Amino acid sequence: MRPLTELETKTFFEKLAKYIGRNITHLIDRGDETYCFRLHRDRVYYLSESLMRKATSVGRDQLVSLGICFGKFTKTGKFRLHVTCLDYIAQYAKHKVWIKPNGEMPFLYGNHVVKAHIGRVTEDTPEHQGVIVYSMTDVPLGFGVTARSTSDTRKLQPTAIIVFHQADIGEYLRQEDTLF
Repeated sequence: MRPLTELETKTFFEKLAKYIGRNITHLIDRGDETYCFRLHRDRVYYLSESLMRKATSVGRDQLVSLGICFGKFTKTGKFRLHVTCLDYIAQYAKHKVWIKPNGEMPFLYGNHVVKAHIGRVTEDTPEHQGVIVYSMTDVPLGFGVTARSTSDTRKLQPTAIIVFHQADIGEYLRQEDTLF
């Protein structure tokens, strides 16, 4: 477990900023306790500093996980967010998409969101912007990247892809051995 390097921090925060923008500061500057991001075996964890100090007494080989896994760095140096951080980024999301009940299951099976399944969208969402996907009852289901802006979406066919799937809560079942 170690702090992120400057390049890792830049890559990680750029990816996180696609979803929550400048609200990243709310994750670190919390009123209850100081939190930080740490790297362990190519995965970035979000944890309190008191938990971090306690984890230093555990050997690197014996330490499996600590805190909340926000994602992992690939072998090429890119960062991929995991669904385990959904509860934290959903609180501070700038852009949101709500899908109808008939679109929830296809999304939870790993499919993209089409226009026919969209209930509502945050206004002025640009193209290629990270969005949090909610059910109509405001339950966060996952996150993705918009294929079109909000204004372009209105002109499209019902079968056109609006949100590219990135991660969803169904991954807990589909990939339970590789998530943690």
